[in-house]
Amino acid sequence: MIRSKNISPIRVGLLGSLLVFALAVGCQKANAPDPDPGPTDPGGGGIVYKPTQVTLRQPANFPAMVYDLSQNPLTVEGVALGKSLFYDAQLSRDTTVSCGFCHQQFAGFGHSDHALSHGIDSKFGTRNVPGLQNLGWDREFFWDGGVTSLDELPIAPIQNPVEMDLKFSEALSRVQKSPKYPPMFQAAFGSDTVTTARFLKAISQFLLTLVSADSRYDKYVRKEAGGDLSSDELAGLTLFQQKCATCHATDLFTDKSYRNNGLPVSSINDQGRYRITLNEADRLKFKVPSLRNVEKTFPYMHDGRFTTLEQVIDHYRTGVQDSPSLDPALKANGQLGISLTDIQRNQLVAFLKTLTDNTFISNRAFSPN
Repeated sequence: MIRSKNISPIRVGLLGSLLVFALAVGCQKANAPDPDPGPTDPGGGGIVYKPTQVTLRQPANFPAMVYDLSQNPLTVEGVALGKSLFYDAQLSRDTTVSCGFCHQQFAGFGHSDHALSHGIDSKFGTRNVPGLQNLGWDREFFWDGGVTSLDELPIAPIQNPVEMDLKFSEALSRVQKSPKYPPMFQAAFGSDTVTTARFLKAISQFLLTLVSADSRYDKYVRKEAGGDLSSDELAGLTLFQQKCATCHATDLFTDKSYRNNGLPVSSINDQGRYRITLNEADRLKFKVPSLRNVEKTFPYMHDGRFTTLEQVIDHYRTGVQDSPSLDPALKANGQLGISLTDIQRNQLVAFLKTLTDNTFISNRAFSPN
């Protein structure tokens, strides 16, 4: 739906908010000449479409990003639009639940209030809400990898009957009819027409800015100020590298694989990756989560059964249950689990807490307006 261009008060407010966002967002402007002005709005009296480009941060200790930014270049205007959509509850059936309702910044963009996802009409899902960060380095999403494109990711929670429970076509219609959004789409994409592609790319732009790479651990490995680790934390790092890094690999702290970590099957009887592949070898396998901000993203595991890091580590010490698809790393030499003393458990916990990125947790560029 094309909206009237008689919106100058809205446009002035929009430009002001974009200026504030540009100063706050944790991305650097491209050090390139001014981009080509691009097209003008055919119905807008020749208004120039000239978005402000930004460059997504590539931390020095991270592997190469996998998201193709050439297909969705980040702009201040696009990120601001995506952020507004991320926090907009009108994208749920009864306008009570937004993406940000479950993905809360103080919890590492997870949901610490409930073990399982909590959506519309106080309904609960079957899986724990994962934290959101460093999504530009992911190719597959959700605990079972059921979505393989970041640009398609929002469709699933919007339409899920126990999350936001709204037909995607209705979500688009609501955005089209809102007086708030046409000028934002105009600023971000050069047209105030709300399309599926623009809607999804805008949310991706905001999600891509959620880069977490400034924990004490990061500063330690990059030899930056503030990167001092205690003796217990260093001992925990050594233990982690010896006993945990097989799965929680690289400084993303996940190898992106799907593994069965020996959890007893709960009453939900979630079969994990098998639901997607129907491959017997994938029964009870779930995507290895990143451990970044793990201190904040409790409860833990795909079903949120553990509330503390100590409980998680104790599972690996004494709680691993054998099954045909159990990960070989948890059955070395016929011995189930990972051998750790109480002191080593505490050292591991100390190290895991160095992965908390307080800059990320408190960055106002990621917070609701």
